[in-house]
Amino acid sequence: MPVIATVAVLVAGVVPPFGAVAALVWARWSGTSLDQLGLRRPPSWAWALLGGAGLGIVLKLVMKAVVLPLLGASPNNLAYAHLVGNTPLLIQLTVTVIVVGGVGEEIFWRGFLFERLGKVLGSGTAAAAAIVVITSVFFAVAHYFEQGIAGVEQAVFTGAVFGTLYARTGVLWPSMAAHAAFDVTALVIIYANLEPATAHLIFR
Repeated sequence: MPVIATVAVLVAGVVPPFGAVAALVWARWSGTSLDQLGLRRPPSWAWALLGGAGLGIVLKLVMKAVVLPLLGASPNNLAYAHLVGNTPLLIQLTVTVIVVGGVGEEIFWRGFLFERLGKVLGSGTAAAAAIVVITSVFFAVAHYFEQGIAGVEQAVFTGAVFGTLYARTGVLWPSMAAHAAFDVTALVIIYANLEPATAHLIFR
């Protein structure tokens, strides 16, 4: 039964909000504390939220201006081209990426999967590194259907950063803040039609 419940959460994880909800339901059903999913009080809320948000903003700018251009990605994210200058959509998507991406995806991809894989692989440094790699790869693949290869390339890097941050801190709040800030920064860049300028900031 525990294996079936875990598989059910994994299946639900195909759709981000349902993955997070299923993970929380599973935790309640299985007697797993929220602390074990990384939802415990951080040593410092200011560091966790503001530090995480700062990391997310810097990470997005580095990805857009350095990493993706080196990988030959298009300067424009065509999946969100309709966002340019669209204020109502910006507001809607900002709420969505904070709730679904920053909170929901981190609960599933980091909190739940790290806990489950930790039971199998252990808790040592090598196990933590393997878990970061495994979750980053699947996190990246999950972005293919909406954002294509460029989305996969970006998500494998961000997944590794968010995963490493969680592995080092043991709490989800910094990676949640970083993830939310990363996505919101991406939206603002697209909305303001600054993608080409940002992408060519270093490499002309």
